[in-house]
Amino acid sequence: MRAIVRPFIDFWNSEARGGFILFAAALTAFVIANSAASSWYFGLKELPIGISFGEGGLEKPLSSWVKDLLMAFFFLLVGLEIKREIVQGELSDPRRSLLTILAAIGGMLVPAAIYVFANAGGDGLAGWGVPMATDIAFAIGVLSLLGKRVPLGLKVFLTAFAIVDDLGAVLVIAFFYTKGLNFAALLVSLGFFGVALLMGRARVSNLFAYLLVGAFMWYFMLESGVSPTVAAVLLALAVPLRRAVALPDLRTTLDEAARRDPENLEAEMDSLEDTLRHAQSPLHRLERTLHPWSAYFIMPLFAFFNAGVSLTGASFGEVALGASLGLLLGKPLGIFGVCWLAVRSGIAALPAGVTWPMILGAGFLGAIGFTMSLFVATLAFEGSATLLNQAKIGVLSASVVAALAGLGFLAWATGRQPVDVDG
Repeated sequence: MRAIVRPFIDFWNSEARGGFILFAAALTAFVIANSAASSWYFGLKELPIGISFGEGGLEKPLSSWVKDLLMAFFFLLVGLEIKREIVQGELSDPRRSLLTILAAIGGMLVPAAIYVFANAGGDGLAGWGVPMATDIAFAIGVLSLLGKRVPLGLKVFLTAFAIVDDLGAVLVIAFFYTKGLNFAALLVSLGFFGVALLMGRARVSNLFAYLLVGAFMWYFMLESGVSPTVAAVLLALAVPLRRAVALPDLRTTLDEAARRDPENLEAEMDSLEDTLRHAQSPLHRLERTLHPWSAYFIMPLFAFFNAGVSLTGASFGEVALGASLGLLLGKPLGIFGVCWLAVRSGIAALPAGVTWPMILGAGFLGAIGFTMSLFVATLAFEGSATLLNQAKIGVLSASVVAALAGLGFLAWATGRQPVDVDG
């Protein structure tokens, strides 16, 4: 029995768990939307929920609260990851990170171009940003299914270019999917952002203080007409990455405690654990707090409310074609092509242990748009349910095919002997 159960336990404890929950939520929504319970599902999405404060207030459908409020926490986590990578991670060294940055750019521009070609002159042209995004949680989850066969360099490459991809998606949302701009409200939101920056400069470590300022940023950004998720990313940039206190020399401290009073060593270790918890930077603490909520609640809930597409009367039109081809063709071609040009020209090099077939496989995983692509689609086609459903069909179908293709291709590529990086 243990031998039978163990693989399922290992899978559940792996990085693939978040992607599995996300897929299960999307599949559940799709099944319900095409069943006898579809009226309940679509009624739940439009359930009005209001919040009042004084003489003001907000009333939105439940699905809009998920898109505008809960997804703001997801984008806050995205912003924290971007800042950490730029300051300390793979993106901190421009020369070392050049390949991932170029891969992300190629993986955004080529899919957008394919989409525009498929929708030129049509009503669906506004959705050009839909195939530009990569769902990092799903992509990493699929990659983790291959276990230790995957070189560390490939994991770092995929994670880094997906993070740059997320940054590109945020910029696209901020500059191209904003309607009816209210400059006064935008200035107020940016004013609160300035307060958050000053708090960061003053090394304020209280996370509640940042979230309180962020709540005002979110509200006024929403009133301005800009997606409030942009406020979440801006807030992340203000959260300090520096440690609140200096880390002690653990070995020296424990050795001294053992010499002074061996029986009190456990108490000294408890004190050190408390010190280590407080020594974490505000950014790391907030990132660790948000990650499980984002992976296991916010993203699955968003997927549940957005993957439920009724096939009754639905058609695979130009929007679906552009979204699916943009992801399935544009992403692998853009990522692989730009990487090949960068390496051949000598301005970049492949990560250690990574071969060209692996880069192509990573390009297919980059075509898993899912959460981010669905989010952009809801902004692009907010006034057209028909075009929105087409975009969702294109994204969902392409993401499933991309996940299977990427998994199969990388399983083959990681089983081959390494080849010359210029080959």
